[in-house]
Amino acid sequence: MKPVIFNNTVLRDGHQSLAATRMKTAQMLPALETLDSLGFGCLETWGGATIDAGLRFLGEFPFDRLDAIRAKTKSRHMMLLRGQNIVQYAHFPDDVVEAFIKASAKHGMDIFRIFDALNDPRNMGTAIKAAKEAGKEAQGVICYTTSPVHTTKAFVKLGQELEDMGCGSLCLKDMAGLVPPQQAYDIIKGLKDSVKIPIVLHTHDTAGLGATTYYAGIEAGVDYVDTSVIPFANGTGQPDTARMLSLLENHPRCPEYDLDALQFLREHFTKIYEELSDFTSFSNERVDSDALKYQVPGGMLSNFRNQLKEQGMEDKFEDVFKEIPVVRKALGWIPLVTPTSQIVGVQAMLNVKFGRWKNFSPQAIDIALGYYGRTPATVDPEVQKMAAEKSGKDPITCRPADLKEPGMQALRDELAAKDFPSTDEYCVIHAMFPKELDDYQKKKDAPEEPKLAPWPAIKDQPPVPARQTAVPAGAHHYGINFAGKRYDVVVEER
Repeated sequence: MKPVIFNNTVLRDGHQSLAATRMKTAQMLPALETLDSLGFGCLETWGGATIDAGLRFLGEFPFDRLDAIRAKTKSRHMMLLRGQNIVQYAHFPDDVVEAFIKASAKHGMDIFRIFDALNDPRNMGTAIKAAKEAGKEAQGVICYTTSPVHTTKAFVKLGQELEDMGCGSLCLKDMAGLVPPQQAYDIIKGLKDSVKIPIVLHTHDTAGLGATTYYAGIEAGVDYVDTSVIPFANGTGQPDTARMLSLLENHPRCPEYDLDALQFLREHFTKIYEELSDFTSFSNERVDSDALKYQVPGGMLSNFRNQLKEQGMEDKFEDVFKEIPVVRKALGWIPLVTPTSQIVGVQAMLNVKFGRWKNFSPQAIDIALGYYGRTPATVDPEVQKMAAEKSGKDPITCRPADLKEPGMQALRDELAAKDFPSTDEYCVIHAMFPKELDDYQKKKDAPEEPKLAPWPAIKDQPPVPARQTAVPAGAHHYGINFAGKRYDVVVEER
């Protein structure tokens, strides 16, 4: 039996899950040589929320991060891509998706992990084709969720379809940490019996199932699992690498990874975790069985507690979460992953606050009418009719991107009008984050403020004659030369 191979997520999902995606490139660099030396299947270095957070909060141009990490690593790089949404929430034209993948491949991306929030393969096809044309690996994703229509048979069928579309590997993505070990075993075993390409298992330890779920997947023959490094591991992150090695000790499929190197990484990232303490939370580190009760991602639980508080609806928490399966069923049992988890949660809150379907969010309307893609089950006809009446839009059955005109030339024109670079890299970032790119570029292009000449050092001043009045306790007495005159100054500590 071949050893299972670990991928490592600390540079992307690890800090996205546990520190609001705030790790800076400079904080990653000292760990790269060691991460690279361990021989992980791949390093997840990009995608998800990192591109948005880099621009919005860290003042980093996304492709610069990819270049910096690529320059110091030989390992394969992997990114999470939301299919036709790229790393945003809206659908983009095919030429924008293609340009993004081509540019990412040029900057060193090797594996594109491609998913769709509805598990609609049509929304993944352009990205799969573009990755293959760039000579890179397209990894098709099966988003795990629970519902009457999400059966082992259905997941295996989707895996077969993705293989037929040209994917070089598959990932069972359990974004909420909800897949029980036996269910994971059954799905992985079904996929291994039905497809020829490698299988990856990805989960979170939000509900405390992650490590045992991996164990079950390994027993079923999974080729890769995603792990991270403490303290950017466990809780809402992936299980820790060293922890998984201990769990697999004496197992015939246990891999070998240098424990001393892992200890170095733990020590380095512990320092970074402390530096990012403003963005970490105990609630993300602990096991939260509420995730199992409500069958929603852990991040959605914590976010909604805050949002309900802001709406003055703290006492409606149970009502809102009981409404979530009602909304999911009406909208065709959609999975709960970005952006559908946010859309379902908001609609559940609106249903509780105003009455069921009395107030319809624009995003929920678009799901009901097919503008996000084909839902796993049929949308409730009455809900779809209400969505059409409220929006004035007709339902569609085509691939949503088929309604999009090519966008790259318009993006180049917009950037040129701003005197910004109009490369493919800038075009695709501008398509997704125009305001954030504006803010970044204006700050980057702003002239540096002139530096003032330093004042003469106080220690170099000649001695001051003794004062006639006492200096207050805790104060300091200085003599300062300024503009040719001498000043006797008392500075109090505060």
